[in-house]
Amino acid sequence: MENNNEKVKNAKHSKKENKKHNEELEKIKNDYALLNEKLLRVTAEMQNMRKRYEDEISRIYKYDGESFIKKSLVILDNFERAISMDDDNLEDEVSKFLNGFKLIYNDFKKILDEAGVKEIDALDNKFDPNTMEAVLTESDKEKETGIVTSVMQKGYIYNDKVIRPAMVKVNEIINE
Repeated sequence: MENNNEKVKNAKHSKKENKKHNEELEKIKNDYALLNEKLLRVTAEMQNMRKRYEDEISRIYKYDGESFIKKSLVILDNFERAISMDDDNLEDEVSKFLNGFKLIYNDFKKILDEAGVKEIDALDNKFDPNTMEAVLTESDKEKETGIVTSVMQKGYIYNDKVIRPAMVKVNEIINE
């Protein structure tokens, strides 16, 4: 009988140990699942940070010269004003001087083109608020409403980004 009591006692003790081991195993499994989930989140966040960093670096390189180009547009405007003079009736020396300005202007424009700077084509086109700024309106019944009738200051795009909107006069037909 003593042997049976001992067996029962050992069985109870064994069940307690099994229950304790099962509880510890469950706790370890839960801890593992939590740590695995944290690892996946941290890995995903690292990938997102790397992508954001690469995008930012790419954007910086793409628009690297934007500040310099914006400042240079003033020079381009001044050259355009200077070469817009009619040089048919000028003295020979002044005409040569104006011709030199035209050469400098063309070289400068070529450099900007190669850098990715494009002029916004606004004249006689539909007004686009994304690339143009309407500063004046006029009423010309020959043209439809919303058409640009005059460009006051040229606008420019640098690598698909508007760096200076075109200042334009837009046709607006007023019904009386």
